[in-house]
Amino acid sequence: MKIAFDPVYIHPLPAGHRFPMEKYELIPLQLLREGVITPAQLFAPTPLEEAIILYTHDVDYWHKLKHQTLSDREQRRIGFTQSPALTLREITICQGTIDCALHALQHGVALNVAGGTHHAYADRGEGFCLLNDFAVAANYLLRQLLVKQILIIDLDVHQGNGTAALFQGNDQVFTFSMHGANNYPFHKETSDLDIPLTDGTDNSTYLTLLEDTLPTLINRVQPDLVFYLSGVDILETDKFGKLKLTQAGCRQRDEMVFSLLHQHGIPCAVAMGGGYSVNIKDIVNAHCNTFKAAAEIFN
Repeated sequence: MKIAFDPVYIHPLPAGHRFPMEKYELIPLQLLREGVITPAQLFAPTPLEEAIILYTHDVDYWHKLKHQTLSDREQRRIGFTQSPALTLREITICQGTIDCALHALQHGVALNVAGGTHHAYADRGEGFCLLNDFAVAANYLLRQLLVKQILIIDLDVHQGNGTAALFQGNDQVFTFSMHGANNYPFHKETSDLDIPLTDGTDNSTYLTLLEDTLPTLINRVQPDLVFYLSGVDILETDKFGKLKLTQAGCRQRDEMVFSLLHQHGIPCAVAMGGGYSVNIKDIVNAHCNTFKAAAEIFN
């Protein structure tokens, strides 16, 4: 198992955004302290090449990010004030997801401590997402003829609207999103498969829906690789999620995904996605449980 960690941190962060960003520093530290991983399993990605960005994103939009010319309205939609450090961080995250995918193809599984920027469209960013790392990585793999069929399993509490829009009409990438029906984004795109969840969905309901869906989906799509967005904003402690899953339920979700993929011999690249619980230890513990489940099942 290899783990991409993000060596680029943004200082100063916009007001109110430092707390959730701290998890990217704390996750690898906790995994190392608990002996789940060793330093040899960590790697720091380099920034993504411009040509690969343009497989997915419009050149005009990329130039706005590169040259810091986003309008005030565009920055408000993203939720961050533009800065060179922010753009550098985003392209580093995207390269980390590509690197994870390449490692997963060889060894079964790899995880990006960051990533899951599923609200980014070809021509704009939204919801704290500038570039869409799963889309960038998927298009890279397809362009390089390394895979023929990809499945994106998006279990963040928010619909992967940017991802859905980017792959509409693309038969080589199947998008599946199970998300809060009444949560952001309030205008949903159409994934290949969407399962909207009512507020207050608990462990039993959530896990039963997932168990009923995933095996059929795997058999239908027969992917060469899965991108899995393992957001922990499904937790009952999350400030914005509106669902009622416990830490144990969240871990069972991850174990269900990993067990099924391992059973079918399907490699998996993982990104962490969202998590906004009041106590940061709830966020970090839930994300670390994803790494633990991957290590136990794939190693």
